Amino acid sequence: MDINQIIAGRVSALRATHKLSLDGLATLSGVSRSNISLIERGQSSASATVLDKLAGALGVTVSALFEDGDAQTAAPAPVSRAPDQRVWTDPASGYLRRTLSPAAPSSIQLVEVIFQPGQRVIYDAVVRDSEIDQQIWMIDGIMEISVDDRHWRLQAGDCLAMQAAQSIVYFNPTQSAARYLVALSIPSSKPIRKNEAG
Repeated sequence: MDINQIIAGRVSALRATHKLSLDGLATLSGVSRSNISLIERGQSSASATVLDKLAGALGVTVSALFEDGDAQTAAPAPVSRAPDQRVWTDPASGYLRRTLSPAAPSSIQLVEVIFQPGQRVIYDAVVRDSEIDQQIWMIDGIMEISVDDRHWRLQAGDCLAMQAAQSIVYFNPTQSAARYLVALSIPSSKPIRKNEAG
């Protein structure tokens, strides 16, 4: 199934679960009603920042928006095979995210990101229901990451720990793609919201 159709189905289903109108979700997320409508019809490729706002308003992680609700089973597989992993490209920056974690319930989520040269993604601080710890481990290349008023330049092998409920800027200042792993520790007792470049 096309990834935009999966996102469309998930946003629509989650909005229905929360009994939110289009206007209600627009108010909570800061995403326009018309944009949400286009996303739910699969007629718009939402950017990473838009998906993050919608995920925050719906009380889920961005990764949850890539799950195929129709494919859920009583006993999700504990293995995520490489050919089956969901891959999505941000239409605004071209960064590619691959969901690595299997569907089986876990308090850890892993995402691989390939970030294009010269690109920048800015996430606004979003109110979260619970704290999400995340770490970024650089595999290849260089990334500059700002969290609120703090700034780091990460190279291969470096690892940055931070919380997701902050203003975060991801920037690749080089002429080569950067590749990194995002690991998130998610409390299982509450709904979750996250902020990732991925």
